[in-house]
Amino acid sequence: MSKNSLSITDNRTGSTYEVPIEDDCIRAPDLRKIKINPEDFGMMSYDPAFVNTAACSSSITYIDGEKSILRYRGYPIEELAEKSTFLECAYLLIYGELPNQQQLEHWTSRIMRHTFIHENLVQIIESFRYDAHPMGILISSVAAMSTFHPEAREVGDPKIREKEIWRILGKLPTIAAFAYRVRIGRPHNYPDISRGYTGNMLYMMDYMNEHDYEVAPELSRALDVLFLLHADHEQNCSTATMRAVGSTRVDPYSAVAAASAALFGPLHGGANEAVLRMLTEIGSVSAIPAYVERVKKGEMRLMGFGHRVYTSYDPRASIIKKVAYDVFKVTGSNELIDIALELERIALQDDYFISHKLYPNVDFYSGIILQAMRFPTDMFPVLFAIPRAAGWLSQWLEMLDDPAQKIARPRQIYTGYDERPYVPIEQR
Repeated sequence: MSKNSLSITDNRTGSTYEVPIEDDCIRAPDLRKIKINPEDFGMMSYDPAFVNTAACSSSITYIDGEKSILRYRGYPIEELAEKSTFLECAYLLIYGELPNQQQLEHWTSRIMRHTFIHENLVQIIESFRYDAHPMGILISSVAAMSTFHPEAREVGDPKIREKEIWRILGKLPTIAAFAYRVRIGRPHNYPDISRGYTGNMLYMMDYMNEHDYEVAPELSRALDVLFLLHADHEQNCSTATMRAVGSTRVDPYSAVAAASAALFGPLHGGANEAVLRMLTEIGSVSAIPAYVERVKKGEMRLMGFGHRVYTSYDPRASIIKKVAYDVFKVTGSNELIDIALELERIALQDDYFISHKLYPNVDFYSGIILQAMRFPTDMFPVLFAIPRAAGWLSQWLEMLDDPAQKIARPRQIYTGYDERPYVPIEQR
């Protein structure tokens, strides 16, 4: 019977080392014993961008990119999107199990009660220029909240941590709505918690004192599904940032602000906006074949296709595609949807895209839905950050309770000069 270990022979010295295997992984510190000389530091692994390095163990989200599987705490994303809600999934991510009715009601009431923000924070939001990017306002406002709740620094207290989670999840939609209203020069609408989580956010953004105003349930549900699908996605860049910054034991507001800043980058949170620009550039269904040929020649990129994790169809994409039609029943058809559908049809039948494993991802249809709901494109990363905060906070809690975790500090390979003498400025 074979050992559960890996034998490594160092051809420089002829020495052989046995390294234990656990969960199909070897521990990087075990490589340190591979040395030429006793005084050497030892072997390290080199993995830019963490392509094949696990920095933590987690029981929150499972992804199998080859089989198009995404699960929260073991529950398939398809079932959750059909039967659950964002707040119920947020509870699942935070606590590890689906809530019963009483637990869900308490969880929901705590979060909705914290949708109101401090008037001083309102003043901070109003102090930004009218053309300030709403994501910049969100990041700054979340960071500022740490000064409103100094007890949040007591990250070792479970009760305090729980209350800060209620506050963050409750206040993020309000900050987003207030930032949007500042942007368009309209007065704020304060929360109406009777409308539910996403219904309240749409109300705060859209209400113009109409006597018979109602949020269309199809739009509220569509945004809820989008939030649910974006709640967590394993160790992506912003989640890794949340864990790294949180490992210093900083308060959760500062860690969420840092994670939001990572999400602000166009390579992370701006993909659905890039899809809209691409579809607009294509312009018509008849222009798709020519655009596809340019993609094959390397002249253009096919935005919304392919994923760092998924090597086949992103399971969230098919769910969002169905949601799109529910939205269009209320908003009217989007001219870009015909282009998107035809582009998807061609790509899924083309050997080039199949061989390169370029399948639609979650961003391909989400941008079209958000545009149909009249969200400006610079609000897209904000609408990504709000639900992802649930995942960030669940990962933060898991990191705090993991005895294997320490303050994050990656190693480096030094490639600079050896020691050299200082040269006085008159001799340079």
